[in-house]
Amino acid sequence: MSMRMPGLRFKADDGSEFPDWEERTSVELCSRMIGGGTPSTSNTDNYNGDISWISSSDLDVDNITTVRRTRFITERAITTSATKKVKPGSIAVVLRVGVGKVALLDRETCTSQDFISLEDVTGDTKFIAYMLSARMQREAVRTQGTSIKGIPATRFKELTYRMPSSIIEQRKIADLLSTVDDVIAVQQAEVDAWEQRKKGVMQKLFSQEVRFKADDGSDFPDWERKKLGEICEYGRQRGIGAHYVGTQNMFKDFRGIAINDPEAEASGSLYFEGDTLMSNIRPYLKKAWKANCNGVCSTDVLVFHPTNVESDYLHCIIASDSFVTYVMSAAKGSKMPRGDKAHIMHMPLILPSLPEQRKIADCLSSIDDIIIKARAELTKWQELKKGLLQQMFV
Repeated sequence: MSMRMPGLRFKADDGSEFPDWEERTSVELCSRMIGGGTPSTSNTDNYNGDISWISSSDLDVDNITTVRRTRFITERAITTSATKKVKPGSIAVVLRVGVGKVALLDRETCTSQDFISLEDVTGDTKFIAYMLSARMQREAVRTQGTSIKGIPATRFKELTYRMPSSIIEQRKIADLLSTVDDVIAVQQAEVDAWEQRKKGVMQKLFSQEVRFKADDGSDFPDWERKKLGEICEYGRQRGIGAHYVGTQNMFKDFRGIAINDPEAEASGSLYFEGDTLMSNIRPYLKKAWKANCNGVCSTDVLVFHPTNVESDYLHCIIASDSFVTYVMSAAKGSKMPRGDKAHIMHMPLILPSLPEQRKIADCLSSIDDIIIKARAELTKWQELKKGLLQQMFV
């Protein structure tokens, strides 16, 4: 049987075809594999060194060059634990918690027990890292919904890959993906910058450091002290409807929702256009959305119906860090904390008049429009990269 070839191939600089791809196992990708380990935490001096130690949480699943370095261990911590030094230019692969994450190490590093690292890679290092990233993300999907918490090292070593036998073709693929990653990084930075700007604007507006004027140039009335329960109420109606919203299809960090099948009907709490929905499971994930239609949601999602407040302004209150901090201050449960509904409605507020609320909401909405466009552009590049990975790594 002939070996399946990728859907996208490069040509040599003279226009000729590169040689056929070859098949290798994980162990054939490098000269040495190194497992990770965790230094003892009983001696705090172990973390006062200058050798970087990383765990799976220090990596991003979508970028092989993202490595956050916040912990540094001593030589003694290495000699008294299972962790070992990994040379610069090695590739760290997460096999346990966080399967799917791969990092190209640019300096000497030690890793946690979640990793296996490949030293002295036989081929273009960046290409191998991209190839492993694509494969491990597929492996991560296969482990979901099972008792498997990761991939055994023995199984990882037996995995096979189809890859160019020509290192020049490897480099061309790596260069293309690296260029796309650079664009994604720039676009992500733009999204992050606008989100930070919005937080700064909200801080100035809600603290009244900056005030709007009425259309005739006069000052708006002083803000009034209220409780959240005086300006809105929980939606308590139950029923059957479409546009189902559950905690699982709400994006964290106030980034809205995704509904795969809007027409599918379900039972739950009814919500109406203009209401603000918030996941009450693990409120610190910051899942909130202003409804632009009528629908039904999980009973784990709180529905806030405006009664004496602009609906957009109510959303500004709910989708804010200060609101999340307040909710978490009385949340119940450790692993899956939930907000206390009575406590939430007692949240103290200082509220502007309705006309000033509209101006504040319009200002923040204009920033949201920019953020939405920037996120959409980011998503396009991320989808492009995903498509390239699917076509290049078979």
